[in-house]
Amino acid sequence: MQTTIPDVVLKTRVRDESIGGDNPFRWQDYPVRQEWAGKTVVIFSLPGAFTPTCTNEQCPAFERLHDDLCAAGADEVFCISVNDAFVMYQWGKHLGVEMVRMLPDGNGDFTRRMGMLIDKRHLGFGMRSWRYAMIVRDNEVVGWFPEPGINDAGENGDPYGESAPEHVLAALRGMA
Repeated sequence: MQTTIPDVVLKTRVRDESIGGDNPFRWQDYPVRQEWAGKTVVIFSLPGAFTPTCTNEQCPAFERLHDDLCAAGADEVFCISVNDAFVMYQWGKHLGVEMVRMLPDGNGDFTRRMGMLIDKRHLGFGMRSWRYAMIVRDNEVVGWFPEPGINDAGENGDPYGESAPEHVLAALRGMA
């Protein structure tokens, strides 16, 4: 795990009404260090959009606790997954996510540089993120919540507990 956020640019899509048509979106770079400089952000990462635990538990829980996380000191809450911008947009729309910002790490650059890229080819997923959450203050990791047992072999199943928003919220409150 890296203690400073990696200097990477994520490829996002943003709505732009000037484009018109059925797909009024344009590509926009999201340089994470520049965007998070001077802020306290909560980031959670997960194996993939539309997967069971991510869809039924983790992402909805962070959406539910978004206001509490911000009241405890977070400026913004982000979900990062090794999925492309189109998938992240549709997944957020499917979940009804309105407050958590969905960020695609389509190439896995952020995840790899954080030391959390794992091989899930045993499930046909390819390279994905291990499940974790973190608190980042001015690009420095000040709270780290990885699931135990990171591995490429699918051992220990798909743990979810340490990276739950309740743990992040307790840590934020303890930092206040």
